[in-house]
Amino acid sequence: MTQDERLNFLLRDLLAERKEYEDIPVPDSLSEKRRLLRSLMNVRPPVPAREDFLRMQDAYLVERLAERGVTRLKDLTPVRPGLYLWQGDITTLAVDAIVNAANSQMLGCFVPCHGCIDNAIHTYAGVQLRLECARLMDGQKEEEPTGSAKITKAYNLPCRYVLHTVGPIICGAVTQTDRELLASCYRTCLVLAAKTGLGSVAFCCISTGEFHFPNELAAEIAIQTVGEWQRQNPDKIKVIFNAFKDSDYAIYKRLLR
Repeated sequence: MTQDERLNFLLRDLLAERKEYEDIPVPDSLSEKRRLLRSLMNVRPPVPAREDFLRMQDAYLVERLAERGVTRLKDLTPVRPGLYLWQGDITTLAVDAIVNAANSQMLGCFVPCHGCIDNAIHTYAGVQLRLECARLMDGQKEEEPTGSAKITKAYNLPCRYVLHTVGPIICGAVTQTDRELLASCYRTCLVLAAKTGLGSVAFCCISTGEFHFPNELAAEIAIQTVGEWQRQNPDKIKVIFNAFKDSDYAIYKRLLR
């Protein structure tokens, strides 16, 4: 089966799930089809999917990953022992775990095609990720506290696991509590990764996007917190700072120099 046939199957299946979608046509262009698929996956509630749908989705996402390309840890050059800086799409990085900047509901971003990392990770992992997150949260009976972390499978991502952490939301001046909570995000992820037996973790720029933490200060806290943890736990976990934006990459490159 071709990728276009898989894509058409997935679109028809998702559109058939809800009555309000019955008048939405399948677009002709590839870019519009991909955008519609992402939108439908983004808004889909955390409910089980049929086995044939999952097989088709997984085959489609595996091929999409091959098209987008995979970066492996061995392809990167450390800036310090056990520490890497990489600019790219974290959903194409093959390490033990990547870190997702989640919200307190911990279910992924429901805004169609939103530009946040939470949206991208759930899109390329597949619908199984939201369902696993929902089961974790159902067992917890409360929203995820800021500064803590959860671990899930990665499904169709090239990494093995996803670490979901909730960073502080900044409204006005950054407080000492905000600083401590952001540091806790990095520390808690590393502790959870070590407990799980992982050897490499890629961090996104937690809280700097929709949560409005100042980028430079966030990078300073990230580097300091990770550095302290690695000194206390030598040769335990290799850390990759993933900077997607040029501006963040420039900040990390200067601070790590």
